[in-house]
Parts: sequence; structure tokens; C-alpha cells
Amino acid sequence: MKKTSDKVMPLTAAIEKYVHPGAHISIGGFTLNRNPMAAIYEIIRKKIDNLHLYVHSNGTGLDELIGANAVSKLEIAYGGNGKAAPTCIRFAQAVLKKEILIEDYSNYMMSLRFMAGAMGVPFLPTLSGFGSQILTTWGFSRKMRKNDPRLANEKLAVLDNPFGDFGGAGKVVVVPAINPDITIIHVQKADAMGTCSIKGLTFADIEQAKASRHVIVTCEELVQKEDLRHNPDLNQIPFIHISCVCHVPFGGYPTAVYGYYDYDSSYLRMFANAAKDDKKFKAYQDEYIFGVKDHGQFLEKVGQDRLSAIKADPKTGYAVNMKRS
Repeated sequence: MKKTSDKVMPLTAAIEKYVHPGAHISIGGFTLNRNPMAAIYEIIRKKIDNLHLYVHSNGTGLDELIGANAVSKLEIAYGGNGKAAPTCIRFAQAVLKKEILIEDYSNYMMSLRFMAGAMGVPFLPTLSGFGSQILTTWGFSRKMRKNDPRLANEKLAVLDNPFGDFGGAGKVVVVPAINPDITIIHVQKADAMGTCSIKGLTFADIEQAKASRHVIVTCEELVQKEDLRHNPDLNQIPFIHISCVCHVPFGGYPTAVYGYYDYDSSYLRMFANAAKDDKKFKAYQDEYIFGVKDHGQFLEKVGQDRLSAIKADPKTGYAVNMKRS
């Protein structure tokens, strides 16, 4: 009999339960690091669309979702895939062709927006954005905002500092909180209750998880709660924020998971080449996403030789001999 505290479920069941067309969704990770790729591929296989996507600075996951026509609205700071694609290719094409609506913020603004959501406050102030077109260029019209209760009625606002010039600023920018329906993150370790241990940089994942109504966690290792007590300082996300846990080794591939494996530069170059051409990209999707049943079959197609080549060095946390050019 399953314990009530046990939140473990198969990834496909988690996506079916929590991710629906039109949902407001956020994904964790940063450019080439810890994108929840297994979950993203499952969303694409299920052809879930019309998503309102929030990301801090993402890479492969963002580009795959946009390339699959799963995203209708996007709020973002940056999208890039390292040397393979300094700007995500399907993302850039969709913006230029006006296939998605996009609203952009600075990296710090997006961090504050997730933090505001996590804190339960409607906004947070910053000096970020002054002197840039971020303050004046909106992607969502006032009419759209008025008709959609999930959107703030302003992209942001510039207010007088209520304390005069105290702190060295007469005016501040305030940015609205983000509270997604569902956030998906990939971590190194989690227990059955959902306590998460992230090794290395956490990016905005902690704030994203705490800001969200539901959270799906995929993990490299599903461990006993006693194992997480050895380094309690690394247990950054308590179980109270987590809706379900999915044990998916290599769940971040082809992006990197610090301490476990590096990003796969050869796969990302292949992806970038396909992303530049619609026919090639469809062939890529048909082979690597729709042509396999699940993430396990996807990894089999990639092959053990490639997975072994990106295995992380235990001292550095990265694949020290991998070709990155």
C-alpha cells in the first residue's frame, strides 16, 4: 500500500495530471544546465499546446517547446544554447514570425518576479531596467491584459521612491509576481516526499518552485530521507512545495546536471542544425521525440557511448575531456 507521504509517480502520469492545454507553466534550469528535458519531451509527445511559459534564462527546453508549437505566450529574460546557438533558434524564428507573444525582462527582473510569487507579495522593486527599452516595449496589449485575469494590468511600473531619495534612488521599477499553475524542475536528488537536493548553482529553481501552485520534480536519484540528512544545507526545496516526484536518470539530458553529466555538445550541434530548417526540424522531432515511447527509449537511441562520454568528473563535476567547440 502506498504511503500518503509518497509522491512518487511515473513521469507520463505526472504530465497527464498536472500539465494541460492553456496552462501557465514554468520550467527550471539555466541555458545548458538542468533543463527538465524528459518532462519537456513528454509534454511534446502528448501534444499539449497553448502554454503560457515562464522561464528565467533557458535553453534547449525552451527551444524544443516552441519548436513543437506548444507555446503561445512567453515571459523570459534570455534563451540560448551556448556555442551551438547563442540565441535559441526556434525561439528567435517564432518571435520574428510573430508566432508567439513574448514579453521580455532582465535576468534580475525575472528572478524578482519569481521571488515575489514565492513570498506571496504582488510585486517587488528594483533599479534594473532603467535606460533600456524593457520599460517601454510591451508584448501583451492593454486590451489583452484587461481580458485575461491571469495577466497583470501593467508589464511593470515606475514609481516614486516612497522614502524620497533614500538609498540613492528617487524612482524604482516594480515588477509583478509570477504564480504558475505548474513548475517543472530537474534535481540531482529527491526523496519520496519531495524534499529536493540541488548540487551546484540553483538558478531561479527554488523561487520558481515556491511560487507555483503545483511542482513536478524529476530527479537523477530517488533516495531515502535519511540520505538527505547527511547534507541538510543542500536540501533547498522542502517537500511541502512538491506535488509529485519522478525518478528519471538522465532526465536533464542533453543539458548538463552538475556532478552527474555534462551537456552533450554533439547532440546540441545536431539539434541546432536541424532547428534552422523546418523540414530538418520535423525529421528531427519525428526521430528523437515522436519516434520513441519515452525518455528511456530516447536514451537508447542516443546510445551508451555518448552518455558515457559526458559523464562528470567526480572532482570538477563536469566532463573534463569533452570537445565543446
